[in-house]
Amino acid sequence: MAVGDIKTPHLPPVSGIRLSSVDAGIRYAGREDLVLIELSEGSSVAGCFTRNLYKAAPVIVSQKHLASAHTRYLLINSGNANACTGLQGMDDAYNSCKQVAELANVPIESVLPFSTGVIGMPMNMNAVEKGVPRAFENLSEENWESVAKAIMTTDTFAKMVTREIEIDGVKVRINGIAKGAGMIRPDMATMLAYVFTDAYVQKETLQNICSLATDKSFNRVTVDGDTSTNDSIILAATGKAEMPLIDSVESSQGQLLAKSVIDVFKELAQLLVRDGEGATKFVTIVVDNGADTDDCLKVAYSIAHSPLVKTAMFASDPNWGRLVAAIGRSGVEQLDVSNVRVWLDDLLIVEDAGVASGYREELGQQVFDQAEFTIRIDLGMGNCSETIWTCDLSHEYVSINADYRS
Repeated sequence: MAVGDIKTPHLPPVSGIRLSSVDAGIRYAGREDLVLIELSEGSSVAGCFTRNLYKAAPVIVSQKHLASAHTRYLLINSGNANACTGLQGMDDAYNSCKQVAELANVPIESVLPFSTGVIGMPMNMNAVEKGVPRAFENLSEENWESVAKAIMTTDTFAKMVTREIEIDGVKVRINGIAKGAGMIRPDMATMLAYVFTDAYVQKETLQNICSLATDKSFNRVTVDGDTSTNDSIILAATGKAEMPLIDSVESSQGQLLAKSVIDVFKELAQLLVRDGEGATKFVTIVVDNGADTDDCLKVAYSIAHSPLVKTAMFASDPNWGRLVAAIGRSGVEQLDVSNVRVWLDDLLIVEDAGVASGYREELGQQVFDQAEFTIRIDLGMGNCSETIWTCDLSHEYVSINADYRS
């Protein structure tokens, strides 16, 4: 059960994008698990990928193809990560692209493959080969929700976001879909995200926007501290909106588009946390007045990755001692704990290296009883501030991951 009142929006068409999903039988029975997305000729495409050194075969191939050719097709499967599968996995990723390329009459480098699911298992290529032709037949501008559902693994709902903005009087649409619920942490996670706009954007500028938006969103969430082998984000601009070329992030048009893309990325990233495996709490962690970004993030992730803190969240136990212990072991140099202050929402709980004078346990309990709250830390060291989003650690998380391969 996801945290919060999740409303699945209707995603309208984005000019220049067609999508389809089919039940290929890659791993799941009776559900769609293979997706094909077609981008109109001339589209600009940017991407960010996992920093895990055990990169899955589709990640390696996608990075090579993205750097060498104009992207026309995305092929995505769920149920199998095609990771740590050796030379066979690389062949399977290339052959998947080859099949799409031959049917579409485009270079193989114009196809990007993506996979999500169990690591270390060989890909069911018979299923892929049978599914791809049907995916071509089903391409449509309208299939956003079915595609968002087809890329899910342990997700409990389809993650979709849409925006419409105006740039110099021209309406521009941005649609985004994502998947991910576990193995989620910065440097991305077991997550896939695809964001599309009809804006007219230079490829280099689009990559700058993609990297900036990723850093402010998907690199600021964590469910369990695990970075996956398959993390991928694609940002594509078809250029179908009748507008001048955006060739700089610094221009007024570039700034407006970047802000809107960041908002879409953030909402998608937060949906991943709200759907964290077994999550019952959605928690924002704000670290203010750090010396630099690194110090702020060290403190934030020390709290967010602490099993003791996360289980206290699940138990609705306002055990503030676990919070200060996490801050103290975060590795921030020259941290003076007497200057550190900690709040739960607006409730000051720690100051002067001890419990705040006005704090009472029942007040902390009221905050921790909520499904959503904020932990805020003032380090008293500088002017830097960072925000991340996380969730609790429940019995269900253990059950989901203990049973995942069965």
